[in-house]
Amino acid sequence: MALPPNSVEQTYPFNRCSFSIFASFSTMAFSFYCSSAIPPQHHANVTFGSKNPLQNVKNLVKSLGIPSKPCSPHLSLQQGNWVKLICGASFEDVVDIRNLSLVYTLAGVDCIDCAADPSVVSAVNEGIEAAREIVSIRRPWVMISVNDDEDLHFRKAEFDPENCPSDCPRPCENVCPANAISFEREKSTMEALSSTKQTAKLKGGVITERCYGCGRCFPICPYDKIREVTYVRDAVATAELLKTNDVDAIEIHTSGRQTHLFKELWDDLSDSVKYLKLVAVSLPDTGDATISAMNQMYSIMEPHLSCFNLWQLDGRPMSGDIGRGATRESIAFAVHVTASRERPPGFLQLAGGTNVHTVDGLKKRGLFQTHITSGAEPNHLHSLIGGIAYGGYARKIVGRVLSSMRSQHGDIGIEHHAEHLLNALKEALHLVGSVKSYNYPFGTQQ
Repeated sequence: MALPPNSVEQTYPFNRCSFSIFASFSTMAFSFYCSSAIPPQHHANVTFGSKNPLQNVKNLVKSLGIPSKPCSPHLSLQQGNWVKLICGASFEDVVDIRNLSLVYTLAGVDCIDCAADPSVVSAVNEGIEAAREIVSIRRPWVMISVNDDEDLHFRKAEFDPENCPSDCPRPCENVCPANAISFEREKSTMEALSSTKQTAKLKGGVITERCYGCGRCFPICPYDKIREVTYVRDAVATAELLKTNDVDAIEIHTSGRQTHLFKELWDDLSDSVKYLKLVAVSLPDTGDATISAMNQMYSIMEPHLSCFNLWQLDGRPMSGDIGRGATRESIAFAVHVTASRERPPGFLQLAGGTNVHTVDGLKKRGLFQTHITSGAEPNHLHSLIGGIAYGGYARKIVGRVLSSMRSQHGDIGIEHHAEHLLNALKEALHLVGSVKSYNYPFGTQQ
């Protein structure tokens, strides 16, 4: 299997208990306020009278006031309405990535997170610029993800389809949320002539660029044929990528348990972070050790940290598309970290299991767009939770439209089929709008 370029392969037996997480949070000694200063909803008055679907897309975006919103992504973090699209640290299908970036840029996201690969970064930027050619809209930040050690987000599934029994029901193909497993039956010349099906071999297998490492196929294979291949992004190549104008932010995935690995990676990147607008760190909830690990990592970063920083809370990695309950762990993680007065500086953002139910969960806990003041700036309000990152769920709702378009028209930019773009945008707006307070005019979608 071809691994991502500039990466080092590590093969491990499948471990069902391993996981990684992101944390994210705000400043020191806090006073709490229920914010009444959130901008009011922009009331949409949408007209779809045009026979030109692309004009209807423009009307929809403009009706919600998205192009006229001058606030920077940083201001969104302060206000608590930051939204990040996670394309996936290992997802490398550049056609889908370009189209996802186009749709979610139109929907008003603040940041698009992707694999630390030049071709993937290029696809994200192409999607952003294609969106801005349709409507004059603010440019979201582009973030790349890297890891300091073994991490669930940096792995691929692998197996040899020729070793699969021909009568296998192929549950891996059905369970894959990314449509990254595909089979075809290959007959010999004699079998084709005789129309027999007895010894047909399977070909195909894992579509490497589409696999993002969710791991759902590992335990479901009835013959235990699927193995996990993990990799670590090359720090030198990443440092060079950060110096380009194509990248605005970086996210470092770490277990938080061995800070020397984090320090080694940070030291390799430290000369390049001065080019960035944001540095994010991803780590798991390790209980009582979480805050201590965050403080240790912040002390490592601080001497070279010349931009904003963010702790991303990944409650249940790569699970937002599963169902309502998947978001509970990210909310519980947020409750845990916000309760501590010892956490280091930095914005806080949820991820891992986030979906259309996350905002309601935060509201029930009194954490949605609840504002605080810091000891350093007593007259300046910041949101306790800076925002939400959406990955699997965001890709799923728009991916249904992309899959339909691909089956009809092949690999093509979604702007060339504006009826599909309009449908995809409606899905994205419902999700992003729940955080951005759009007055979405099309009712609730699940």
